[in-house]
Amino acid sequence: MFILNSNDSIANQFLADIRDIDIQNDRLTFRKNLERLGEIMAYEISKTMKYQSIEIKTPLKKTKVKRLSNSPVLISVLRAALPFYQGFINYFDKADSGFVGAYRKEENPDQKEIEVDFLYQAAPNIEGKEVILIDPMLATGKSFVKTVQNLLANGRPKLIHIACVIASPEGVSYIQNNLDIPFKLWIGALDENLNEKFYIVPGLGDAGDLSFGNKL
Repeated sequence: MFILNSNDSIANQFLADIRDIDIQNDRLTFRKNLERLGEIMAYEISKTMKYQSIEIKTPLKKTKVKRLSNSPVLISVLRAALPFYQGFINYFDKADSGFVGAYRKEENPDQKEIEVDFLYQAAPNIEGKEVILIDPMLATGKSFVKTVQNLLANGRPKLIHIACVIASPEGVSYIQNNLDIPFKLWIGALDENLNEKFYIVPGLGDAGDLSFGNKL
C-alpha cells in the first residue's frame, strides 16, 4: 500500500486545498487539484511498470531510450472521478479507458449498511493487462470491490491498481478482505474512520458535488 502524504511533497499542498472549506468551493481550483493529484499518482504508479529499451534517432545521432512496454487500462468510477482521471490520462496518454456509473443507495437514513448499485459500465478487454481503477474517495470499499467483480466479464487482469485521493481504514480493510485477484492500493491520504453515515472523517465532503455542483 502506497500512501502519498507519508512524505512531504507539493502533493500535500493540493491535498490541503481540496479539504479547506475556504478554498474547495472554487470548483475550478478543486477540479484542478484533483487532476494534479492524478498526475502525481500516475507518475508514482509508472515507477512500478515494465519498460523496454528501443533505439531512436535525434537530430544529432541514434540513441537508446526506454519506453513503457504496455499502457495500462484506465477505468474511472462515478462523475467524481473525472477530474482525478484526467490527471492519469494526461500521463498515460496512450491508454485505453473505461467508465463505470455507480451510486450508493441511501433511501433509508437508518440503514446499517451501504448498498451500491450499477447503472452503466463500458470497458475494453482487460485480459492480462494492468488496470488502474480510479475513484477519489475510498469510503466503505464496496463500490471498488463490486466494480472489480463486474469488470471480470471483460477478462482477468494481470494486476489492478486501486487509486484514490482519500481513504478510510474500514474501506482499505474491506478491499483487502474481499478481493481475490492481485492488486495494489495507491492512496493520497489515509484518514481516521467512517462516521455513522459512512462518510470519511475528516475527509472533504462530496467530491462530485464540489467538482460539478449538487445532485438533485
